[in-house]
Amino acid sequence: MYDFTGHDHRQMQLMLEGYGLTTARILYHFPDHPGLLQAYIWQDYDLAPKFPVLAGFLEFWRTKLDGPLHSVCFTHNRLIAPNEWRKVDGELRLH
Repeated sequence: MYDFTGHDHRQMQLMLEGYGLTTARILYHFPDHPGLLQAYIWQDYDLAPKFPVLAGFLEFWRTKLDGPLHSVCFTHNRLIAPNEWRKVDGELRLH
């Protein structure tokens, strides 16, 4: 059940606007040991097909963090599809 105050409200609003949950597995080289790879899992709501939130995070990584990127694999899932919502004209209450 969603609490429509605070963070849950933001998530629901993003889903209604077409955003879906994007999860990325980022492999990067250790700064001190470039032959070793480390995995980082990133997750946020993003908008397909351009993925501006993920692109912004990867740009931040490239410019501000040590540890060059090796590869990025991601998946995206819209949690609410347009056909899952319909208009309701009435409400029936018992007791």
